[in-house]
Amino acid sequence: MTDAARAFLFDLLRTPSPTGFETPGQRVWAQYVQPHADRVESDAYGNIWATLNGADAEGPRLMLEAHADEIGLMVKYVTDEGFIHVDRIGGTDHAIARGKRVTILGSEGPVLGVVGNTAIHLRDRSGEEKAPKLEELFVDIGAASKDEVAERGVRVGHPAIYAEAVEQLTEKRLIGRALDNRLGGFVIAQVLKNLAGGDRPVATVHAVNAVQEEIGGNGARMVAYRLEPTLALVLDVTHATDSPGIEKAKHGAVTLGGGPSVTHGTVNHPRMVERLIEVAEAEDIPLQHEASSRFSGTDTDVIFTTKRGVPSALVSVPMRYMHSTVETVDLDDVERTIRLMTAFARSVRADDTFAAQVL
Repeated sequence: MTDAARAFLFDLLRTPSPTGFETPGQRVWAQYVQPHADRVESDAYGNIWATLNGADAEGPRLMLEAHADEIGLMVKYVTDEGFIHVDRIGGTDHAIARGKRVTILGSEGPVLGVVGNTAIHLRDRSGEEKAPKLEELFVDIGAASKDEVAERGVRVGHPAIYAEAVEQLTEKRLIGRALDNRLGGFVIAQVLKNLAGGDRPVATVHAVNAVQEEIGGNGARMVAYRLEPTLALVLDVTHATDSPGIEKAKHGAVTLGGGPSVTHGTVNHPRMVERLIEVAEAEDIPLQHEASSRFSGTDTDVIFTTKRGVPSALVSVPMRYMHSTVETVDLDDVERTIRLMTAFARSVRADDTFAAQVL
């Protein structure tokens, strides 16, 4: 990874972009991809896509898609004493919240707070202690009253994120919040840069950084309907199951550092998956495999049914500790994913439809 690419990734990860409030991060992404695209566009809710025209104007239209939003919290109620109760944005794990620093994105700018953690000496520990209920959590911003909270520019409806930033755990491993899935936006930006830097691919490529995945894929649904891609390659993260306490018979076997994962079944078109495997073998990229029994839990679920159907496939970067402040990824997996998606885009031919061979 070049110094410039690393700086972009860290900038993207440090920029707060909770679901429904993705604009700051989308601006960072758009500025980076602008020099590598023929055009960059957006829509009413903040989806951003960068288009690289293909060598064949009548050729396929390939959508490379990732989601831009991160999980978070939202101000729900302020007590007379100035304590702030919160709700979840997306699948935030409130079991880890106590004692965490948070940043509230208020109307006067960021406001630092802490999620209150009653001292162990004062808690009732007569029975088995459990994680707090969401409504039991409160944020302390140092205010003495409801009026002082308002004076600080904080009100009901303002979003918040955990304040932890990205860090290098080792030379090859990153930890932090929002790697799910700001990492995806980074990868598709690098793929676009690779494609723009050599011979044009046959297919026109739309690199899409979509909003609101964490609450159901709303952004992906909008943009797929608008762009009408011929095929779609979706990038997200997946659970690495190689840390203690995870039952592989239940959750499958995915190893951090073992290469990108490709998902089989349900929304994943068999011929798209077959091409990914062929490309990985040709490029000597290790692949891991996952099974999907009903749905993928990613934007692929809403893209593949768009209009007359879009042949789609999901590629995932292995991650430990998803939806936490210490999400962990291996940079070798990231680089291999960039190579895989770049090679896939270049493999698409003018006559590729990826239609099921039924008749």
